Amino acid sequence: MVTEAPLLAVEDLAVHFPVRGGVFQRRQNSVKAVDGVSFTIRRGETLSLVGESGCGKSTTGLALLGLVKPTGGRISFDGHEIRGFTRSALKDYRRRMQIVFQDPFSSLNPRHRVRDAIRAGLDIHGVGTKEQREADVADLMKRVGLRPDQADSFPHQFSGGQRQRIGIARALAVDPQLIVADEPVSALDVSVQAQVINLLEDLQDRFGLTYLVVAHDLAVVRHISDRVGVMYLGALVEEAAADDLYAAPMHPYTRALMSAVPVPDPVVEDRRERILLNGDLPSPANPPKGCRFHTRCPWRQPTQCDTDRPVLRVVSIDGVPETHRVACHFAEGIASGELQPHKVEAEVVDPHLGESDAHGSLIGPATTVEVTDTP
Repeated sequence: MVTEAPLLAVEDLAVHFPVRGGVFQRRQNSVKAVDGVSFTIRRGETLSLVGESGCGKSTTGLALLGLVKPTGGRISFDGHEIRGFTRSALKDYRRRMQIVFQDPFSSLNPRHRVRDAIRAGLDIHGVGTKEQREADVADLMKRVGLRPDQADSFPHQFSGGQRQRIGIARALAVDPQLIVADEPVSALDVSVQAQVINLLEDLQDRFGLTYLVVAHDLAVVRHISDRVGVMYLGALVEEAAADDLYAAPMHPYTRALMSAVPVPDPVVEDRRERILLNGDLPSPANPPKGCRFHTRCPWRQPTQCDTDRPVLRVVSIDGVPETHRVACHFAEGIASGELQPHKVEAEVVDPHLGESDAHGSLIGPATTVEVTDTP
């Protein structure tokens, strides 16, 4: 049962990585991997972050866990800002937040037995006696669908799906409240993906877990999520309940993503609108001014889109819930049909230019953004 009190609150999170060069390796620029991201996650809820590679969704998850250092912003867990935590409080925070990594093959030490991998968190946090920890390992293996007699085996003796179950058991060992699942099924065979997804949902129901899921498979996200946040070039461009987002995407980038999802009905598939975006994702070291999507947006409007960065806001459209937020100046006009898509030349921003010179700079041949409607 989802409650209203937020377990995690993120305000204006920024993660910038320095770019150094020259003989003395001086800082020349910074990669804005995450730039001004804000959201909350309630207890028992699943929030998924989606977007193309390089949009900052994985970095956001790592920053929440303290695996990368935020450049700015605030992260509050259970009502307390983690920046003010003492060393002991920070250790407890890390126990209450765990991660399931994307690659089950590289996230487990090949020289450690499964027993040691699962028990590591219990040892670090001093949970129970040695005998209790051994019993906990056996119980955790049962919870994730593995046999306790496999505890002395090594990771190479398991399949990909079984290794991911070991990773889940390791995350569960210290009784966390929130788990960051970074592409939890992308490295697995399709036949195994459903089993792992069902396992995550069963564990959430049994133990009241809260999930932040990072994924690019929109079908998986729709199945597992309560809410979905769409990221583009380090920023959230849309956030809504999963059903609302899939039924009525508002942001032009979200519309393009959803139009790429295959529909089982061939008649509907042939007739529906397809939004084709040409051009590559601009460099996060030199993002465009104004709306970061304006270089590829079919609904781009001169001047405002080019100069003013939109904020994530509730749109003023009848029937759209207040939980549906969009970072677009013209979301209402696009939804009503007042603004129609058009072909535009996509600006390609030279990553070697300074940010002040980025707007309007072109390199290479211009590309076009097409919107097609197959009859």
